[in-house]
Amino acid sequence: MHITVAGLGVSGSSAARALAGLGARVTVVDGGDGDKQRAAAAELEEWAATGSASGTGGTGHRAGITVRLGDGDTLPEGTDLVVTSPGWKPTSPLFTAAAAAGVDVVGDVEIAWRLRGPDAAAWLGVTGTNGKTTTVRMLASILEAEGLHTMAVGNIGTPIIDVVLGQGKDGARPYDVLAVELSSYQLHWAPSLRAHSAAVLNLAPDHLDWHGSMQAYAADKGRIYEGNTVACVYNVADKATEELVRAADVEEGCRAIGFTLGTPGPSQLGVVEGLLVDRAFVENRQKQAQELAEVADIAPGSGTPAPHNIANALAAAALARAFGVRPAAVRDGLRAFHPDAHRIQHIADVGGVTYIDDSKATNTHAAEASLAAYEHIVWIAGGLAKGATFDELVQKSAARLRGVVLIGADRALIREALARHAPEVPVVDLDRTDTGAMSQAVREATRLAEPGDTVLLAPACASMDMFVNYNKRGDAFADAVRELTARDH
Repeated sequence: MHITVAGLGVSGSSAARALAGLGARVTVVDGGDGDKQRAAAAELEEWAATGSASGTGGTGHRAGITVRLGDGDTLPEGTDLVVTSPGWKPTSPLFTAAAAAGVDVVGDVEIAWRLRGPDAAAWLGVTGTNGKTTTVRMLASILEAEGLHTMAVGNIGTPIIDVVLGQGKDGARPYDVLAVELSSYQLHWAPSLRAHSAAVLNLAPDHLDWHGSMQAYAADKGRIYEGNTVACVYNVADKATEELVRAADVEEGCRAIGFTLGTPGPSQLGVVEGLLVDRAFVENRQKQAQELAEVADIAPGSGTPAPHNIANALAAAALARAFGVRPAAVRDGLRAFHPDAHRIQHIADVGGVTYIDDSKATNTHAAEASLAAYEHIVWIAGGLAKGATFDELVQKSAARLRGVVLIGADRALIREALARHAPEVPVVDLDRTDTGAMSQAVREATRLAEPGDTVLLAPACASMDMFVNYNKRGDAFADAVRELTARDH
C-alpha cells in the first residue's frame, strides 16, 4: 500500500516507521518547513536509509519513506490510506482531498488496534476533558501492584503503535493489559476501537475550535465506550458522561459503573468516612461494600489529595476492578503512585504563603477543579483561550480569590469576566507575553498574598503564546518561586 502520514510529530514518525516496517510505501507530509520539521525529516529518512525496516519503494530508501515539507494540503498521488496525527483538524484540505478520492482517513490508534495480534493485551481506555494522564498512571500503578505486565500508553506520550508491534518481540514478556490514554482527537480517528473497559472522567468545553461544537466533542469522547465488553465507567457528578454510556452500543453483559466522591450506591465506587469503597465488583452489591484503600493512600506524602484526584483514583480503581484486580492491589498501587510535575505540584512555602504549580490546567474545567482545592487564592491565569469563555469559572471561584495576576495573549477575556463577576478582586494585568513575564507575575502575586493564602498557577489556557508547552510554563513558575525562596533566606 501507499500510505500518506499526516504530521511529523511523535505519533506521525512512529506510524511512518511502523508502516514502513510492514512493507508499506510511506509519504509523510507536513505543512511546516522550519528547523524542527527538517530535523525530524532528516532523522526519519536516515532511519529509512539504514534498512531498519523491510519493504521497498521507488524512493531510493529501503524502508520506502519520503518526507514532503511545506505542503500539508495536497494528497500525494496514488495514496491508498491516510494516517493522521491527532491534532490535524477534520476540515484540513488534505482530508477533503482524500474524501473526494475515496481514501479513508484514520489515526495511529486505529492502526495500532488493527495490527494487534491474536493474543493481544486487553485495552483499558481513559478519556475526559481533564485528569486523563493522572488516572492512566494511577491505573498502571494498580495493575503493576497486581503483578500484571502493563504500560501506560497513548496520549500520555508513548505511541501505542510502537507498543503493539513490539509485543513479545526479542523474547520480551507480552503485556497482559494496557492502560490507554485517549484524547478526543485520537478517538475521532479510531472507528474500530473496542476496549475491554473504559472511562470518561468528565466533560467540559475544550478544543471546540477543532471539533466545531460541544456536541461533536462529546460524541468523539463517547466513542471510547463503543463495543466495551465488561464495564463503562462514568462520573456520577457529571451526567453527560452517563448519557454517553446510555448512547453506546456495547457487548451483551457490559455494565455501567459509576464513581462518586459521595457514598456509593449499587454498581458504584465512592468514599465513606475517608475510605475508597467498591459496591460494584462484589457478590451482593445491594448490601455489601468492599474497602479498597484510604483517601490518604492517594499519592501519600503530598498532603491532602484534591477532590479531583480522589475522583481520578476511583476511576482508575473501577477499571482495575473490572479487569479482576484484588482490593489490596488497588491500595498498594495508589500508595506507589507519584503524580507528574505541573499537576497541583507543591513548589514551596515562603513567608506563610503556599505556591502551587498546576500549569497542566490548560482549560477552564481543569482550572475550576484546581481553584476548588484551596480556600484563599492569588490566581495566576492567562494564555491562549482556545475559544473558551471564563464567566462560569469566575462566578464559581470568585469567593476564593484574594487577587488575580493575568498573563498571556488572551488575558483580556479573563479580565472582562472578572470585571463582570468579581469586580472587588484586585487584578494585575501584565501587558507582556515574553517568558520573563512569569517572574514578574510571581512577584505581583506575592505582593497580593497574605499569610495562609495560596498562590496558584492554574492558567485555564494553553501555553503556546509564551512557552513551548505547559511544562516550560510550570518550570518558569517554579524558578520564579525559588528566586523568592533564595531572597527569603
